[in-house]
Amino acid sequence: MGWVKSPIHKRAHQNKRYNTATMLQFKLVLLGDSSVGKSSIVHRFVKDSFDEFRESTIGAAFLSQTIKLEKHPDVTIKFEIWDTAGQERYKSLAPMYYRNANAALIVYDVTQPGSLVKAQSWVEELKNKVGDQDLVICLAGNKVDICDEDATAREVQREDAQLYAQEQGLLFYETSAKTGAGVSAIFQEIGERVYQKKGMEVPSSTQARKPLNVELQRPSTNDSTSCCS
Repeated sequence: MGWVKSPIHKRAHQNKRYNTATMLQFKLVLLGDSSVGKSSIVHRFVKDSFDEFRESTIGAAFLSQTIKLEKHPDVTIKFEIWDTAGQERYKSLAPMYYRNANAALIVYDVTQPGSLVKAQSWVEELKNKVGDQDLVICLAGNKVDICDEDATAREVQREDAQLYAQEQGLLFYETSAKTGAGVSAIFQEIGERVYQKKGMEVPSSTQARKPLNVELQRPSTNDSTSCCS
């Protein structure tokens, strides 16, 4: 007759498994020109919803979402996401939001000529002002659903953007916030890459009951210049 675990032994076993889990909290910023679909991507990720007539972000918006890493099942990542406005008049505020970020998602519109060039300027700014040694940067071409319906609508070729991303050491995806295609995969891989960079710095005693906040400081929403909504 085999040995049967008592309820106490079962709880002890469950607690042991629980204590080996880790939760990490990282700051992620979205950058890109106005109307490329940054807010739609983050809302698809956080709320699994899409609004065809979403208003432009004013200043920046803050959302959060957690994921479990596929390659490290005991690790949970909580993203603190700053979705910045793309209008030119708010560009000077961007450094306040990408400062101390662990990851950046730079979005362009595959149906708009010149959109990739503007995304490239964000990449250059991040590398010059933040550096990319500790920053995971992902380049995402959004609105591929439009190209699926009409191939002539594409203005930015996938091969051109992918080659640029490879040269710059960026993650690269094409997505549709409308259908959800590619959105989850973006954040999953960003999470894996950030964990590779930062996870090794986490003390082995870190437990799920006390999340480790790797993001250093949020922009103050009490600042009259922050224009946060």
